[in-house]
Amino acid sequence: MLWQALHFPSLALDVSTRGAREAGSLAIASSLEVNAVIVACNPAARRRGVQAGMALAAACALDSGLKIIARDIAAEQAALARVAAWAIQYTPVASIAPPEEVLLEVAGSLNLFGGLSRLCGLIEHGLSELGYSACVACAPTPLAAQWFARAGLAVKIRHHDALRHTLERLPAAVLDQSPQVGTLLDDIGIRTIGDFLRLPRDGAARRFGQRLIDDIDRALGRLPDARPSYTPPLRFTAALPLPAPVHEAEALLFAARRLIAELCGFLAAGGNGVQRLRFTLSHEDHEDTQVVLSLVAATRDPQHLVAVLREHLGRLHLSGPATAIALASESLAPLPFRNLSFLPAPGDHSETVSRLIERLRGRLGDEAVRGLGVAADHRPERTWRTNEPGRDAAVDDAAYRVPRPLWLLAVPQRLDASANAPCYEGPLTLLAGPERIESGWWDGADVTRDYFVARTAAQSLLWIYRERRETGAWYLHGFFA
Repeated sequence: MLWQALHFPSLALDVSTRGAREAGSLAIASSLEVNAVIVACNPAARRRGVQAGMALAAACALDSGLKIIARDIAAEQAALARVAAWAIQYTPVASIAPPEEVLLEVAGSLNLFGGLSRLCGLIEHGLSELGYSACVACAPTPLAAQWFARAGLAVKIRHHDALRHTLERLPAAVLDQSPQVGTLLDDIGIRTIGDFLRLPRDGAARRFGQRLIDDIDRALGRLPDARPSYTPPLRFTAALPLPAPVHEAEALLFAARRLIAELCGFLAAGGNGVQRLRFTLSHEDHEDTQVVLSLVAATRDPQHLVAVLREHLGRLHLSGPATAIALASESLAPLPFRNLSFLPAPGDHSETVSRLIERLRGRLGDEAVRGLGVAADHRPERTWRTNEPGRDAAVDDAAYRVPRPLWLLAVPQRLDASANAPCYEGPLTLLAGPERIESGWWDGADVTRDYFVARTAAQSLLWIYRERRETGAWYLHGFFA
């Protein structure tokens, strides 16, 4: 087995700041009470002297513009769960190790992703896109991988033979023991795990407790270390607080991009695509704003989803400054696997058309982009209808194999007549016809017409008809060319 540990040293800060590029001077406090302490702070606050562990009052005295956010442990654990769901696209075995780690068993994934180094690179890049800073370490046992990641060592140990030698150099602080045990280790000069392993085992167990001995045995692989496997939910939901109120809708795209990256990882893990998703924008003094993306075809392409959302946000006017953004998947559908080929596949064209339709709808609105289909009616003005783009009406086209003009006028135009012959920019020459159309008696819009193909003096081809109920009345109905 090969375990990969994802350690998030600044999880409390990342949860609150990943929704914006710049958050100003900001710190996370244990609470908003007077006796609270600083848990984490961003670089802007550190440059003003604020540090983790400092009293809240002292931090505010150093930086009068410091923004304080109370730590949200529930949000941190929810973030770990979403990271685990996102990471299942790389391995089916993921486990959450509170308070700051996610474990992945990746031995069976190495060939699929091109080896351990490339897999680690993919995960590190993906976590950076999600807005998390993480240390990724690999070891044959889960606990050893956790300890390496906590120490900030991005090691990649694949064999038990090299494990003990590397583990001995770790500081004893990674053992995660009680403060009393930590003080005792420090008092007797135990600085590394190697120092502890050189102590007599029985005496160490009596002095420090059997739990510490068992932890080291699990890290070395001498004892089993079963970890509960994480099962992702059936539906994706995530919320992201904004460090500062956002007044322009398009400025929300940065935060939305990170939620979409999480969503697409979640979809890839389940082999699904999303066809309908909902963004909810929260405001302080107004009702929530809903942005719904209804797609023609299911997808999990983050770039396409961002492009469609950008079109929607471009025509959205916020009712008030947005303070948070949430994303929920409302309709999922399985996506078939695709084989890559040198030449375009037959389905590539339809996929391109679907994406164009979705972007146009995002920019113009759903009702502004419609498809056209044929209808079973002999009256020319009623032989078509609007429908969902990409959905063709299945009708018998035997009745439509006769020539029809490309451009049909919305309202037929009455023509002048000379000696009972129609005129349009001069006398017309009748080339074909008549084609009689009598229809519509059942719905009160009946027609009785004789259609002809006519040619003008400029050699243009027209589609005209004579109204049989009006003697000598000629009308222009369309243009061939």
